[in-house]
Amino acid sequence: MEHSGVTSVKEPPRLIVSERLSVGATVDVSGGDFHHLRHVMRLRVGAEVVVIDGAGVAYLGQISKFLPGKALVEILSNRLTTQAFPVSVGAAIIKGPRMDLLVEKATELGATELWPLACARSVATKVGIQRYERWKRLAIAAAKQCLAPQPMEVKPIARFEEFVEHARASELRVICQRGAPSLGTLLRERQARSVSVLCGPEGDFTPQEVEMALDAGFVPAGLGINRLRSETAVLAALSVIHDALEHRTGGES
Repeated sequence: MEHSGVTSVKEPPRLIVSERLSVGATVDVSGGDFHHLRHVMRLRVGAEVVVIDGAGVAYLGQISKFLPGKALVEILSNRLTTQAFPVSVGAAIIKGPRMDLLVEKATELGATELWPLACARSVATKVGIQRYERWKRLAIAAAKQCLAPQPMEVKPIARFEEFVEHARASELRVICQRGAPSLGTLLRERQARSVSVLCGPEGDFTPQEVEMALDAGFVPAGLGINRLRSETAVLAALSVIHDALEHRTGGES
């Protein structure tokens, strides 16, 4: 059976835009996304794509026209909604490529937002705009690659107390502490529909920071007997959370 020259793909390519969309809207696709659609995937007019808008809603779209340097995509229908279980991560800033790894893998493991934190014992407390913009690009690229329902939002650099206050909206708030009861057990017992998790710097949180978190309703949670590096702790916590939520919804990994 012929398909009028339309390229067939198992999963439509994914595009992420900042504006909010609605059915019937037309999106201009240019730059790297245009190059990928036109010259890498070699899609033709009529090919389907998934477009995720600034509100995290995914739409099914169709390429309606190619113009010099851009493609026009018509939004056909709503395809997916935002993730059912918000997972917010407050992670101490770490130096170099390890933070890049943290951003990329946190997206793949289902975090909906990442708050890079300048903690009292953080080695790095200031981040240039170029590095911050790189983190946002990494999160978008990882969301496309892993077919996440929405890209993880990378928040501006924040103070520890700002994340603690923000996390009050979550049903379950955990602070990762070596020797504390298992995070997996805590998740099974609480059955929360939204989670905020705090992971500290290499030197751990100060007693004052821990006290502030506990006063705000955070519960200590452990990630095993070994002492973990900062980025490893974040990814271990997200792996446990991801597994718990997948079992709860009956989804497949």
